[in-house]
Amino acid sequence: MNIGIYGYGNLGKGVEDSLKRNSDMKLAAVFTRRNPESLKIATQGVPVVSADDILNWKDKIDVLIICGGSATDLPEMTPYLAQHFNVVDSYDNHSEILTHFKNTDKAALEGERTALISCGWDPGMFSLNRLYASCILPDGNDYTFWGKGVSQGHSDAIRRIDGVIDARQYTVPVEEAVERVRSGETPEFTAGDKHKRECYVVVEEGADKERIRREIVTMPAYFEPYDTTVTFISAEEMKEKHGELPHGGSVIRTGRTGKDDCHRQVIEYKLSLDSNPEFTGSVLVCFARAVCRMSERGNYGCKTVFDVAPADLSAVAREEIIAHLL
Repeated sequence: MNIGIYGYGNLGKGVEDSLKRNSDMKLAAVFTRRNPESLKIATQGVPVVSADDILNWKDKIDVLIICGGSATDLPEMTPYLAQHFNVVDSYDNHSEILTHFKNTDKAALEGERTALISCGWDPGMFSLNRLYASCILPDGNDYTFWGKGVSQGHSDAIRRIDGVIDARQYTVPVEEAVERVRSGETPEFTAGDKHKRECYVVVEEGADKERIRREIVTMPAYFEPYDTTVTFISAEEMKEKHGELPHGGSVIRTGRTGKDDCHRQVIEYKLSLDSNPEFTGSVLVCFARAVCRMSERGNYGCKTVFDVAPADLSAVAREEIIAHLL
């Protein structure tokens, strides 16, 4: 399968790393909005192409993995590119996913292409586990905790603010809330009861820090509902203390079964990630395999992780999957 990477930031580099580990796939090209001559990628012999020339590659790419930001890039990029390519993205603004799905579905159907949106670990793998657990324990409650770790989407949203040079946003679960759920309680939480947000920001010289802080803490969907702290630091401190991109979290479903609900059942799916973009890139790559297969069967339009058969994710033959993993 010939895979294209559209955007070569941390996520694009994570996709590139994953492609090297999947023998049925190869990186065909990297597309960038920067000057292609200024971009050096890790894979030798693969062309770096201006995003302006991407339509010249329509017949050379089986699946295009779009590695833009959710705040402003993907709502425009994905529907446009889905008219011309099979695509996968990692759009993660949960409150706007349905709108993004409808826009992409219209474009993909018009172009007779297959698109998969909101793929990664949340949304993505966590979404699947919320669905599985709610089906198994219909009489129950879902709880999702993220972190502690760097959110790429939230960090990118801060970097879009005028005057900001760089930013890292850490999502931090409230431990008391996590332990209450693991013990089998079923509390009603607000968004702010479960998580805090810690932001470390580098700004331009002379920038209005109070304005930037206010824009961060009042940003709808991203920060407004949470206990958010903003700390301004130097570029040197950012590089020294916040150069890595760890993340993780848990999806927990608590429910009751048996006569008079006498038995407590707890399902937990947990991730602990040294590198958020490398793991997210790995998820995007295996779902790109499924998108290619679905497209070959004429299954066009926009899809989500809920629509993908697990066997389509694997490079291993179906018989081997049944023999060794079932």
